[in-house]
Amino acid sequence: MNEERYILFDQYLQDEMTVEEKNSFEKQLADDPEFASEFETFKNVHLQLETKFGYEQEREAFKENLIKVSDKHFNKPKVIALKPWYYGIAAAAVILMGLFFYNYSQKPSFEDFNHPESAYFTERGDVDAMLKQAETAFNSKEYKKAIPFFESILKEKDTPEIQYFYGVSLLQDNQIIKAQNVFSELKSGTSAYKDKATWNLALIKLKQRNYNACKEILLTIPEDYEDYVEVQILLRELE
Repeated sequence: MNEERYILFDQYLQDEMTVEEKNSFEKQLADDPEFASEFETFKNVHLQLETKFGYEQEREAFKENLIKVSDKHFNKPKVIALKPWYYGIAAAAVILMGLFFYNYSQKPSFEDFNHPESAYFTERGDVDAMLKQAETAFNSKEYKKAIPFFESILKEKDTPEIQYFYGVSLLQDNQIIKAQNVFSELKSGTSAYKDKATWNLALIKLKQRNYNACKEILLTIPEDYEDYVEVQILLRELE
């Protein structure tokens, strides 16, 4: 991601766009999966930063670090006052460059990183009624309701994509053993969901507070994983 996109993403989240800009942004989200994935990553980073820096003392210390780093790496003039989005931009960039050295006193929690992505089966041309029901239930966070739909679909259409969202539903419904089995199978395969499954296996260990196992799994995720920013954040917090 680049700085211009960070600003654009933050403007959307802060509702600072005109109606036309918002419509154009949402159209790009729908038409461009890569753009939508980057936006989802930004939202997750933004949420975690808000959670971690909610206290004023921590926020001020973090601000000082960011100003120093931004002066060095973004060629910015000396900052007197910055808009809130600037710190989000700088923070994400710092994380991506491996320069984020702020220490946290508490271990991370599952809730900090539990942000399931939305399912968009019908947008890919599949109008199967049961698949639409599964999608609707999943995106409404009615995971218990989505599970039997996915189980029925998998009997006829056993694809990595359906397996993945089935596994996420199981994890959200706290059916840990079943979820782990689904993700382990995907991890051993070669599909596009291999790394996503590995990330969720790490989340399972985080949920169980098995921090060493969580870290070991995270270290197997390649740097080209689309949400590698979150992998870096979690690894940093586990230290």
